[in-house]
Amino acid sequence: MPDQKSNSAKNAKKDQQQEKHNEEKVDNDLDLKESKKYVDEKEKNETSIEFLQEQLKKIQDESKENLDKVVRAQAEMENLRKRTVRDVGNAHKYALERFINELLPILDSLELGLSASANTKNVDELYKGIELTIEMFNKALEKFGVRTIDPHGEKFNPELHEAVSMQEIEDSESGMIITVMQKGYSLNERLIRPAMVVVAK
Repeated sequence: MPDQKSNSAKNAKKDQQQEKHNEEKVDNDLDLKESKKYVDEKEKNETSIEFLQEQLKKIQDESKENLDKVVRAQAEMENLRKRTVRDVGNAHKYALERFINELLPILDSLELGLSASANTKNVDELYKGIELTIEMFNKALEKFGVRTIDPHGEKFNPELHEAVSMQEIEDSESGMIITVMQKGYSLNERLIRPAMVVVAK
């Protein structure tokens, strides 16, 4: 019996040792698994950090590139604004240059006619010279969209004509223009000055 107790004790001790060894093995396995899990997570985190750092660098590069584009676009807009202001200023400053160039020959013609009239005894030649000058003047105005309104014999139109007076005239229909006191003018179809007219009653 003592041998049996001794064997039982030995077996119990052996079982305890085996159990302890199993527990240690399980603990070691758990520690190993946790270590491996920790290492995997660490590697994963390091990979994630590297990935995030790459993404951050990429986004920073794109941001820098976009900022550069915005700065360039602003500079271009400022240059365009300055150029536009300069062009508009020049347009205002020199808008009448072409018109003046067309009027100068007429002025020359008038001055020539005036100096010639001092020595001329023939009024017909002077009259023809003035007629030619007026024709030159009208052509110059037409080049710039100015149209003469000479409504003699037309029906009165209050949008284009201004009645100075009305006269009763036989053989003339009521509302017809019988005399043009002063011609009217329009610029590109916009009335500049109405024609001053006498209208039949």
